[in-house]
Amino acid sequence: MDFVGLAMVGLGVFAFASAAQAVTGFGSALVAVPIFALAVDTRTAVVATTVLGFFLTAGTGYRERAHVRVRTARRFFLASLVGMPLGLVLLARLDSRWLSLVIGVTVLALVFLLWRRVSLPAGAGVERGAGLASGVLLTATGMNGPPVALALQASNYSAREFRATMQGIFVGQDLIAVIAFGVLGFLNVEVAAVVLGGFVGIPIGWLAGDRLMRKMSEQQFRTGVLLVLVATAVVTLVGVVT
Repeated sequence: MDFVGLAMVGLGVFAFASAAQAVTGFGSALVAVPIFALAVDTRTAVVATTVLGFFLTAGTGYRERAHVRVRTARRFFLASLVGMPLGLVLLARLDSRWLSLVIGVTVLALVFLLWRRVSLPAGAGVERGAGLASGVLLTATGMNGPPVALALQASNYSAREFRATMQGIFVGQDLIAVIAFGVLGFLNVEVAAVVLGGFVGIPIGWLAGDRLMRKMSEQQFRTGVLLVLVATAVVTLVGVVT
C-alpha cells in the first residue's frame, strides 16, 4: 500500500476510534489496533496507534493535570516500566501471524471484561499488578487501557479525577513506548503515513461522536462498539488459522 493509501487507512480508523472514545470513553487503542491490523502490518498498527495515543493523552492530560491523583499515577507508571521490556520482546520477536493471534485473543478477553463491567479490588498491590500488565500490553499490542481502568474502578475518585489520573498514566507510558519504538527502529515511513492520516481523523471522529451521542444512548453505542471489536477480533483470529 502506498503512502496515500496508508494515510487514508489511518484517517478512517482513527476517526472511528475517536468517535467511539468521545461517546463511550473506550480507549481508542482498543478500537484502533485490531481494525488497523486488518489493513496494515500488525507491528505498524501497534506502533502507529501508540504514537497517536500519546498525542491524544498529552492534550487531555495537560488540561486535566490539576485533577491527577499523582501518587496513584506514579504507582501505575513505575510498575508499567517493569512490564514494557517484555512487551517489546514480544513485538520484536513475534512474526505478524503470532502477534495477530495475541492481539485477537487479548481483544476478546478485554471485551468480555468490559462487557461484564468487571472491577478489581482496591489496593496498592492490585494497582502495581495492573500497571505491570498495562506495560506489557502497551508495547506488545498498543492496548494498555483496560487493566488500568479495571483497577481504578475500585477507587472512590470522582469522574474527573478518574479520567485525569488515567490520562496522566497513559501519557507517561506512551512517551516511554514511543521512545523505545524509535530506538528499536520501528518508527518508519509506513508508521508516519498512518499517523498523518490519524491526525486528520481524530477531530473528525470527535465531532461525529459528539453528534451521534445526541441521537443514540451511550449503551446503544457501547454495544455497537463491542460488537465491532468482537467481529474484528474474530476476523483476525480466522486470518491466523487459515
